[in-house]
Amino acid sequence: MQHAEGYVRSEIDHGIATIEFFHPSSNALPGAILTDLAKTINDIGIDERVKVIVLRSAGEKAFCAGASFDELVAISSEADGKTFFSGFAHVINAMRKCHKFIIGRVQGKAVGGGVGLAAACDYVIATETAAVKLSELAVGIGPFVVGPAVERKIGVSSFSQLAIDATEWRSAEWGKKHGLYAELHSNIEELDDAVKSLADKLAHSSPDAMAQLKKIFWQGTEHWDTLLSERAAISGRLVLSSFTRNAINAFKTKAK
Repeated sequence: MQHAEGYVRSEIDHGIATIEFFHPSSNALPGAILTDLAKTINDIGIDERVKVIVLRSAGEKAFCAGASFDELVAISSEADGKTFFSGFAHVINAMRKCHKFIIGRVQGKAVGGGVGLAAACDYVIATETAAVKLSELAVGIGPFVVGPAVERKIGVSSFSQLAIDATEWRSAEWGKKHGLYAELHSNIEELDDAVKSLADKLAHSSPDAMAQLKKIFWQGTEHWDTLLSERAAISGRLVLSSFTRNAINAFKTKAK
Protein backbone atom coordinates (compact mmCIF):
# COMPACT_ATOMS: atom_id res chain seq x y z
CA MET A 1 0.00 0.00 0.00
CA GLN A 2 1.59 3.21 -1.24
CA HIS A 3 0.89 6.68 0.18
CA ALA A 4 1.90 10.14 -0.95
CA GLU A 5 4.50 9.87 1.77
CA GLY A 6 5.62 6.37 2.64
CA TYR A 7 4.30 2.84 2.20
CA VAL A 8 3.73 -0.59 3.70
CA ARG A 9 4.78 -3.50 1.46
CA SER A 10 4.78 -7.23 1.92
CA GLU A 11 6.10 -10.23 0.03
CA ILE A 12 6.06 -13.96 0.63
CA ASP A 13 8.96 -16.22 -0.31
CA HIS A 14 9.35 -19.87 0.74
CA GLY A 15 7.08 -19.49 3.76
CA ILE A 16 8.72 -16.24 4.93
CA ALA A 17 6.60 -13.08 4.78
CA THR A 18 8.54 -9.81 4.86
CA ILE A 19 6.59 -6.70 5.85
CA GLU A 20 8.40 -3.43 5.19
CA PHE A 21 7.30 0.09 6.10
CA PHE A 22 8.79 3.41 5.00
CA HIS A 23 8.30 7.10 5.69
CA PRO A 24 10.65 9.90 4.61
CA SER A 25 10.75 11.33 8.16
CA SER A 26 13.07 8.65 9.63
CA ASN A 27 10.37 6.00 9.15
CA ALA A 28 7.88 7.82 11.39
CA LEU A 29 4.40 6.33 11.66
CA PRO A 30 1.46 8.51 10.56
CA GLY A 31 -2.06 7.15 10.96
CA ALA A 32 -2.38 5.83 7.40
CA ILE A 33 0.78 3.74 7.72
CA LEU A 34 -0.30 2.40 11.14
CA THR A 35 -3.65 1.35 9.64
CA ASP A 36 -1.94 -0.41 6.74
CA LEU A 37 0.57 -2.08 9.04
CA ALA A 38 -2.14 -3.52 11.30
CA LYS A 39 -4.17 -4.74 8.31
CA THR A 40 -1.12 -6.30 6.63
CA ILE A 41 -0.11 -8.15 9.81
CA ASN A 42 -3.68 -9.41 10.28
CA ASP A 43 -3.94 -10.57 6.65
CA ILE A 44 -0.54 -12.28 6.60
CA GLY A 45 -1.23 -13.83 10.00
CA ILE A 46 -4.03 -15.93 8.48
CA ASP A 47 -2.26 -16.71 5.18
CA GLU A 48 -1.49 -20.43 5.24
CA ARG A 49 1.48 -20.03 2.92
CA VAL A 50 3.26 -18.06 5.65
CA LYS A 51 5.23 -19.80 8.40
CA VAL A 52 7.14 -16.83 9.85
CA ILE A 53 7.08 -13.02 9.51
CA VAL A 54 9.97 -10.56 9.27
CA LEU A 55 9.08 -6.96 10.19
CA ARG A 56 11.48 -4.32 8.89
CA SER A 57 11.70 -0.71 7.81
CA ALA A 58 13.37 0.68 4.70
CA GLY A 59 16.73 2.41 4.49
CA GLU A 60 19.95 2.05 6.42
CA LYS A 61 19.50 4.65 9.14
CA ALA A 62 16.61 4.94 11.64
CA PHE A 63 14.42 1.91 12.26
CA CYS A 64 11.46 4.03 13.34
CA ALA A 65 11.01 7.57 14.68
CA GLY A 66 7.63 6.79 16.28
CA ALA A 67 4.56 9.00 16.01
CA SER A 68 4.32 11.61 13.27
CA PHE A 69 4.81 15.08 14.81
CA ASP A 70 2.83 16.68 11.97
CA GLU A 71 -0.19 14.57 12.84
CA LEU A 72 0.25 15.10 16.59
CA VAL A 73 0.14 18.89 16.16
CA ALA A 74 -2.95 18.62 13.94
CA ILE A 75 -5.03 16.72 16.54
CA SER A 76 -7.87 19.01 17.62
CA SER A 77 -10.12 16.87 19.87
CA GLU A 78 -9.84 14.06 22.41
CA ALA A 79 -11.66 11.75 19.99
CA ASP A 80 -9.15 12.51 17.22
CA GLY A 81 -6.31 11.98 19.69
CA LYS A 82 -7.67 8.63 20.80
CA THR A 83 -8.10 7.57 17.15
CA PHE A 84 -4.50 8.47 16.31
CA PHE A 85 -2.96 6.65 19.28
CA SER A 86 -5.30 3.69 18.69
CA GLY A 87 -3.32 3.17 15.48
CA PHE A 88 -0.37 2.00 17.59
CA ALA A 89 -2.74 -0.11 19.71
CA HIS A 90 -4.08 -1.88 16.61
CA VAL A 91 -0.58 -2.69 15.34
CA ILE A 92 0.61 -4.07 18.70
CA ASN A 93 -2.57 -6.12 19.12
CA ALA A 94 -2.24 -7.47 15.56
CA MET A 95 1.32 -8.58 16.38
CA ARG A 96 0.18 -10.10 19.68
CA LYS A 97 -2.70 -12.07 18.15
CA CYS A 98 -0.82 -13.27 15.07
CA HIS A 99 -0.20 -17.04 15.43
CA LYS A 100 3.15 -16.73 13.69
CA PHE A 101 6.47 -15.64 15.14
CA ILE A 102 7.48 -12.12 14.14
CA ILE A 103 11.20 -11.48 13.77
CA GLY A 104 12.07 -7.79 14.12
CA ARG A 105 14.93 -6.48 11.96
CA VAL A 106 16.16 -3.28 13.60
CA GLN A 107 18.88 -1.59 11.55
CA GLY A 108 19.08 1.70 13.47
CA LYS A 109 17.63 3.93 16.16
CA ALA A 110 14.11 3.42 17.51
CA VAL A 111 12.11 6.15 19.24
CA GLY A 112 8.77 6.04 21.07
CA GLY A 113 6.34 3.93 19.06
CA GLY A 114 9.33 2.40 17.25
CA VAL A 115 10.50 0.92 20.56
CA GLY A 116 6.97 -0.42 21.04
CA LEU A 117 7.09 -2.09 17.62
CA ALA A 118 10.42 -3.75 18.43
CA ALA A 119 9.11 -4.88 21.83
CA ALA A 120 6.01 -6.47 20.27
CA CYS A 121 8.16 -8.65 17.99
CA ASP A 122 8.85 -12.17 19.23
CA TYR A 123 12.58 -12.07 18.48
CA VAL A 124 14.59 -9.00 17.53
CA ILE A 125 17.90 -8.90 15.69
CA ALA A 126 19.53 -5.46 15.63
CA THR A 127 22.71 -3.62 14.72
CA GLU A 128 25.06 -2.08 17.26
CA THR A 129 23.74 1.37 16.27
CA ALA A 130 20.15 0.54 17.25
CA ALA A 131 19.89 2.84 20.27
CA VAL A 132 16.47 3.40 21.87
CA LYS A 133 14.61 6.28 23.49
CA LEU A 134 11.07 6.73 24.81
CA SER A 135 10.79 10.47 24.20
CA GLU A 136 7.07 10.90 24.94
CA LEU A 137 7.39 12.58 28.35
CA ALA A 138 9.63 15.23 26.81
CA VAL A 139 6.66 16.38 24.69
CA GLY A 140 4.10 16.24 27.50
CA ILE A 141 2.60 12.81 26.85
CA GLY A 142 3.87 9.40 27.90
CA PRO A 143 4.52 5.96 26.39
CA PHE A 144 1.03 4.84 27.43
CA VAL A 145 0.03 2.70 24.44
CA VAL A 146 3.40 1.07 23.79
CA GLY A 147 4.13 0.79 27.52
CA PRO A 148 2.58 -2.64 28.08
CA ALA A 149 4.56 -4.13 25.17
CA VAL A 150 7.84 -2.58 26.34
CA GLU A 151 7.24 -3.48 29.99
CA ARG A 152 6.37 -7.07 29.06
CA LYS A 153 9.67 -7.38 27.22
CA ILE A 154 12.16 -5.59 29.46
CA GLY A 155 10.45 -5.42 32.87
CA VAL A 156 8.98 -2.58 34.92
CA SER A 157 12.32 -1.21 36.13
CA SER A 158 13.92 -0.85 32.69
CA PHE A 159 10.68 0.46 31.17
CA SER A 160 10.48 3.07 33.96
CA GLN A 161 14.04 4.19 33.28
CA LEU A 162 13.29 4.69 29.57
CA ALA A 163 9.98 6.46 30.27
CA ILE A 164 11.41 8.83 32.91
CA ASP A 165 14.73 9.70 31.26
CA ALA A 166 12.94 10.70 28.08
CA THR A 167 15.66 12.73 26.39
CA GLU A 168 18.57 10.30 26.65
CA TRP A 169 19.43 7.44 24.32
CA ARG A 170 20.06 3.94 25.66
CA SER A 171 22.57 1.99 23.57
CA ALA A 172 21.79 -1.14 21.57
CA GLU A 173 23.96 -2.98 24.10
CA TRP A 174 21.58 -1.76 26.83
CA GLY A 175 18.68 -3.05 24.72
CA LYS A 176 20.29 -6.48 24.46
CA LYS A 177 21.18 -6.62 28.14
CA HIS A 178 17.57 -5.89 29.11
CA GLY A 179 15.98 -8.35 26.68
CA LEU A 180 14.65 -6.02 23.98
CA TYR A 181 17.17 -7.38 21.46
CA ALA A 182 18.16 -11.05 21.15
CA GLU A 183 21.24 -10.45 18.98
CA LEU A 184 23.42 -7.53 17.90
CA HIS A 185 25.46 -7.36 14.70
CA SER A 186 28.14 -4.91 13.64
CA ASN A 187 26.69 -4.05 10.22
CA ILE A 188 23.56 -4.38 8.09
CA GLU A 189 24.98 -7.19 5.94
CA GLU A 190 25.53 -9.37 9.03
CA LEU A 191 22.13 -8.31 10.35
CA ASP A 192 20.41 -9.47 7.16
CA ASP A 193 22.33 -12.77 7.15
CA ALA A 194 21.22 -13.45 10.74
CA VAL A 195 17.59 -12.55 10.01
CA LYS A 196 17.54 -14.79 6.93
CA SER A 197 19.19 -17.68 8.75
CA LEU A 198 16.64 -17.63 11.60
CA ALA A 199 13.68 -17.08 9.27
CA ASP A 200 14.76 -20.05 7.13
CA LYS A 201 14.99 -22.28 10.22
CA LEU A 202 11.57 -21.20 11.44
CA ALA A 203 10.02 -21.63 7.99
CA HIS A 204 10.93 -25.33 8.34
CA SER A 205 9.71 -25.67 11.93
CA SER A 206 6.32 -27.02 13.04
CA PRO A 207 3.64 -24.33 12.54
CA ASP A 208 1.51 -25.90 15.29
CA ALA A 209 4.38 -25.96 17.78
CA MET A 210 5.23 -22.33 16.98
CA ALA A 211 1.59 -21.25 17.34
CA GLN A 212 1.37 -22.96 20.75
CA LEU A 213 4.64 -21.36 21.86
CA LYS A 214 3.44 -17.94 20.75
CA LYS A 215 0.29 -18.42 22.82
CA ILE A 216 2.41 -19.19 25.89
CA PHE A 217 4.77 -16.26 25.31
CA TRP A 218 1.81 -13.85 25.25
CA GLN A 219 -0.13 -15.40 28.10
CA GLY A 220 -1.69 -12.81 30.39
CA THR A 221 -2.17 -10.20 27.66
CA GLU A 222 -5.70 -11.23 26.66
CA HIS A 223 -7.13 -7.94 28.02
CA TRP A 224 -4.90 -5.74 25.84
CA ASP A 225 -7.67 -4.83 23.38
CA THR A 226 -9.32 -2.91 26.21
CA LEU A 227 -6.13 -1.84 27.97
CA LEU A 228 -4.45 -0.29 24.92
CA SER A 229 -7.66 1.48 23.94
CA GLU A 230 -7.85 3.04 27.44
CA ARG A 231 -4.18 4.03 27.16
CA ALA A 232 -4.84 5.63 23.74
CA ALA A 233 -7.50 7.80 25.38
CA ILE A 234 -4.96 9.07 27.97
CA SER A 235 -2.49 10.08 25.25
CA GLY A 236 -5.33 11.55 23.18
CA ARG A 237 -6.27 13.85 26.05
CA LEU A 238 -2.72 14.87 26.96
CA VAL A 239 -1.73 15.67 23.37
CA LEU A 240 -4.19 18.60 23.38
CA SER A 241 -2.38 20.42 26.21
CA SER A 242 -0.55 23.66 25.50
CA PHE A 243 2.55 22.03 27.02
CA THR A 244 2.52 19.36 24.31
CA ARG A 245 1.76 21.81 21.49
CA ASN A 246 4.68 24.05 22.49
CA ALA A 247 7.06 21.12 23.04
CA ILE A 248 6.30 19.52 19.66
CA ASN A 249 6.62 22.83 17.81
CA ALA A 250 9.96 23.42 19.54
CA PHE A 251 11.11 19.94 18.46
CA LYS A 252 10.01 20.55 14.88
CA THR A 253 11.80 23.91 14.76
CA LYS A 254 14.99 22.34 16.12
CA ALA A 255 14.77 19.52 13.56
CA LYS A 256 14.70 21.94 10.61
